[in-house]
Amino acid sequence: MNYFSRVIVFVVLLFCQRVSSQTSFSFKVVPLGIRGGIDEGNLSSYMLAAENTNEYLCLDAGTVHDGIEKAISNGVFKTDAATVLKKYIKGYFISHAHLDHISGLIINSPEDSSKNLFGLPYCLDIIKDKYFTWKNWANFTNEGDKPTLNKYHYVNLSAEQETAIENTNMYAKAFVLSHSAPYQSSAILVRHEDAYVLYLGDTGADEIEKSNQLHLLWQQVAELVKTKKLKAIFIETSFPDEQPLNKLFGHLTPGLLMKELSDLSIAAGKEAMKNLPVVITHMKPSGNNEQRIKQQLIQQNKLHVKLVFPQQGKMMKF
Repeated sequence: MNYFSRVIVFVVLLFCQRVSSQTSFSFKVVPLGIRGGIDEGNLSSYMLAAENTNEYLCLDAGTVHDGIEKAISNGVFKTDAATVLKKYIKGYFISHAHLDHISGLIINSPEDSSKNLFGLPYCLDIIKDKYFTWKNWANFTNEGDKPTLNKYHYVNLSAEQETAIENTNMYAKAFVLSHSAPYQSSAILVRHEDAYVLYLGDTGADEIEKSNQLHLLWQQVAELVKTKKLKAIFIETSFPDEQPLNKLFGHLTPGLLMKELSDLSIAAGKEAMKNLPVVITHMKPSGNNEQRIKQQLIQQNKLHVKLVFPQQGKMMKF
């Protein structure tokens, strides 16, 4: 092989390596619902699976069936909605028990298959005491009001301890968040092999909540950001910056989100934050809120994270 042939082979191999690195991914996510209110057919819910599998953990469940149908119409799933609901979704993680994060689970429960409900005890106790009761809804779970129909099984997560997600090849660790204290929300760090995704339920900023929950979370994941093992952060931004602080009700604005990410950058390093996918969830659709939130996030993105605005029923890969 002469010199020019070797150069051509080298260039081709380099190109192939770059293409491979750009197209490889560890997780796929199907947003079943992305909003934080009003639009009952598009509320917080994200199906997460490891690459090359159809073994999904549903992160919150505000909207389920409508989102599955939307994903089917977009060509994400090549099967019917009943199959996705009963066979593809292996379990649910519920960050907190507000209706816009759990109503789809409740409404679809009569048609669903047996699976686990993962959450911190604070959240699962509310579901047990307020929702799956025979006064409110048939008790499709394995605990609480009798008779129990034993379709869903509560799995109480211990904060900051990794748990296997049954019927998947993923593992998860939960963290406490403050959502208009003293009400608790939670985050979940999902692992597949040595890759991670961090999903946060509703949360207020530490400075507003008079809390350090987000700061503690950032300390836990900073090393994963440094080593590029954290593939994406899903975090809410519910209101634009014009929202009065006394009417945030445990939510973030673009300015508050960027302050929190700056706190993460102190632990992880600014260079490590560049191009980190930050998926914006739970935008309130009232008026022009969504447009304002997007504009303000882009304007204030001094850390150069990769802002991602999900669309219902369209797959994302990380």
